[in-house]
Amino acid sequence: MIERVLPGVGGLQNIHPLVVHFPIAFLYGAALVYAIAWFRGSEGLQWTALWILILGAIGAAVSLATGLYADSGVMIAESVRRQLLDHHKHLMIAASILTGLLTVWALIARPMPSRGRYVFLAGLLALLWLIASGADLGGQLVYGYNAGGDACSQPIDLRR
Repeated sequence: MIERVLPGVGGLQNIHPLVVHFPIAFLYGAALVYAIAWFRGSEGLQWTALWILILGAIGAAVSLATGLYADSGVMIAESVRRQLLDHHKHLMIAASILTGLLTVWALIARPMPSRGRYVFLAGLLALLWLIASGADLGGQLVYGYNAGGDACSQPIDLRR
């Protein structure tokens, strides 16, 4: 049924690729809006950043759950699993834990921590690094090793 609305879904091994991009965008956006709010001293932007962070945390939880569920079914060589997929998984678990911690901290100190603000902002920067590193490995898995199933058939025909 969903293939009629989203025909590309039929080639996916699992739904993880459908959900991973939202938390990436939300968490990068939250970090940017928090930084702007800090520079401008805007409480309104701080509240906006908090809501974006909350949406990113929810998305990260969904993304982590779908990734862990999909892990055993990804059809790649064992060496690729050890060298890329396991590292991708560990980085994204760490990113999800850090997202949770930062979100809880921001919720407790609504809308943005005043005590330890520099540590909070540094935590957001560390989060962005974890996400970028994990996403890079995820991209290598999909585009280099076809870990997305038929989502990225090899070779790619760009003339269609």
